Amino acid sequence: MKKYIFIVGLLFPLGALAQNIIGKVTNPKKEPLIGASVYWLGTNIGVTTGDNGDFEISVKEISNKKLIANYVGYSSDTITVSNQTYIDFTLRETKTLNEVIIQGQIDGIIISNIKPIKTEQITQAELAKSACCDLAGCFETQTTVQAQTTNVITNSKELRILGLSGIYNQVLIDGLPMIQGLSYTYGISSIPGTLVDNIFISKGANSVLQGYESISGQINVITKEPDKTDRLLLNVYMNNFMEKHINANFLQKKGKWSNLTAFHSVQPANKIDRDHDNFLDLPLLTRYMVSNKWKYGNEKNWGWSSKIGLRVLNEQRVGGQTFFNPENDKGSTRLYGQSVNINQPEIWTKTGYRLNDKHNIVFFASGFYQQQNSFFGTVKYNAQQSNFYGNIQYELDYAKHDLKAGMSYRHLNLNEDITFTEKSIPRTYAGNYHRLENIPGLFAENTMLFFKNKLSWILGVRADHHNQFGLNFTPRTLLKFDLAPNTIVRASIGTGWRTVNLFSENIGLLVSSRNIIFAEQLQPEKALNWGINIMQKFETNSENLSGYFSADYYRTEFQNQIFPDYDSDPTKAIIKNFTGTSVSNGFQTELYFKIYKQVEFKTGYNFLDVYKLVGNSKQELPFNSRNRFLSTFSYKPPSNNFHFDVNVHWMGEQRLPSTKSNPIAFQRPDFSKPFTLVNTQFTYRFKKFEVYAGCENVFDFRQQKPIIGWQDPFSPYFDTSSVWGPTRGRELYIGFRFKIMNNTNI
Repeated sequence: MKKYIFIVGLLFPLGALAQNIIGKVTNPKKEPLIGASVYWLGTNIGVTTGDNGDFEISVKEISNKKLIANYVGYSSDTITVSNQTYIDFTLRETKTLNEVIIQGQIDGIIISNIKPIKTEQITQAELAKSACCDLAGCFETQTTVQAQTTNVITNSKELRILGLSGIYNQVLIDGLPMIQGLSYTYGISSIPGTLVDNIFISKGANSVLQGYESISGQINVITKEPDKTDRLLLNVYMNNFMEKHINANFLQKKGKWSNLTAFHSVQPANKIDRDHDNFLDLPLLTRYMVSNKWKYGNEKNWGWSSKIGLRVLNEQRVGGQTFFNPENDKGSTRLYGQSVNINQPEIWTKTGYRLNDKHNIVFFASGFYQQQNSFFGTVKYNAQQSNFYGNIQYELDYAKHDLKAGMSYRHLNLNEDITFTEKSIPRTYAGNYHRLENIPGLFAENTMLFFKNKLSWILGVRADHHNQFGLNFTPRTLLKFDLAPNTIVRASIGTGWRTVNLFSENIGLLVSSRNIIFAEQLQPEKALNWGINIMQKFETNSENLSGYFSADYYRTEFQNQIFPDYDSDPTKAIIKNFTGTSVSNGFQTELYFKIYKQVEFKTGYNFLDVYKLVGNSKQELPFNSRNRFLSTFSYKPPSNNFHFDVNVHWMGEQRLPSTKSNPIAFQRPDFSKPFTLVNTQFTYRFKKFEVYAGCENVFDFRQQKPIIGWQDPFSPYFDTSSVWGPTRGRELYIGFRFKIMNNTNI
């Protein structure tokens, strides 16, 4: 009996082993292929090879015993299994073609049915419908984002979502917070459109992975990938004001490394003063930028992958009265002028190691230093800022869950020095302002799927400790439910908070003669945002008609908000915490059609109700159109050798800051006029060459004399912030693009 037991004991491991097949996948040089897929034909039973190219797969309950191995770049192989217990696959490389040209049309706007967060993806096809000289100009055909000029002297712009100031939406560059503090004022204008690959826009509460600041939404700008863009791109642009833009992108590849070098330059326009107020209609802008983006490997493959970016920016803006000379008149009361000199180097990286299909570790880091020397009339504003951001996160994809958790760290060191060269204007805010922030944080976010993947639920929370304001929690949750394959409902709710960079975020305060009064110590701004969205996509079997209809509503409720009070006294801007009721209600509808892949039409409507309660009185916040319409039309023939694009914007009236206590000569209406803007562009394509020409503001609408007190720029009533419409009128432009495509990018 013992002998039989011993024999059975010896045979049992062999019987168990017979339930599995082991093997190896290599290339003809017998080099192991790591991460190759091995699976049974007609089943979902499969494995991937390990570090030595080896695998082990179960044979239990397999009827059709055909085992397949495949690997990217290699031809797959199939072996019929009979009694083998070891299989050796040798895969041969796929033959490489000398040149592959793939023609197709990518949609200008892509809204995914899969992502729990409603995200509008603006592609290069959409960006080509307008000049898009810089990031601020990339939203001419969009309903969600409004690029608005905040100051006519500096021509500084911000990107608004839900009718709220651009400071409440988080602008990311390649997923990193590079637009912060000093870089907020001119940062979005410093990113050339020729460097932008895709823009992802989402409204309301978003993922907690990138931070706690997003309140009204998030704009993530993805720059062009070194391995997926043109080998060479040259772009030259000039408008009727004689402002010139020159851009050049150059791609290099070596092994698993690829590199994109970009050069961007802007040369100043002529001096333009169409409304004869002795002030330039647009500042004289000179900019030089050089950037490099390196990429190693692919983040979707096992093993290491990395992206590294480096950028150096130098910019000068000169504005003010037409005869102002920054070399001789800076800081004097003889002529009013402004000059801004910016130097900013920056570096960032995204480096990851993917252990397998389920486990991934990613490290994000970015840093920049900005030196800014400025003069605004008799106000001297010099500032230096150093920024660092680090984030390491672990990603686990298991069952129907996608868990991401990690830690982050933010550092900001900002020094602002303000002095006055003329004491006759009563201003009291001169001095040195120093802010030091160190904010470590922890976060976790889980994406879950239910009901056969019809319901997606994101649940996230982060805790961040500010060295001055203590611990802050940021919970957010988002739901997506598929009512039908093309009918989707999404809802979200979450909180957000941010600290205030008063001067850089309100540069108009320094430009005007208003005295800045700090009524109390400023606390972080905090808000709750919730919203709901429904989207219906439609298409025909013949693909001759496709499109979508979308409607959404978002509400933002502030627990604390800080905005300059321009109404109490027109000679002052009073800065204090507002803990009363401050609300933004945003409703948006959008309808889009694409017919025969040649004609595109989109129309959108925005209703914004942005107000605060002062006592029992509802007070609308200034510079917001309650009603706004957008319509776009594009035509592209079957030959695809040209396209014609038109977009029409209608802006309703906006409440303006009160000037009733000013002398009559310096008073303005309480509300602006409604106005319409029409922009058009025609693009003609040759094989490697494109010519485009367009006209912005076709009917030449202008806000006349936007500067209050322009007659005496050193009086207490001088104010440049009352900008509600275009100030430079019709703009004609022409440009060309030369491309050598990257034919290996399939």
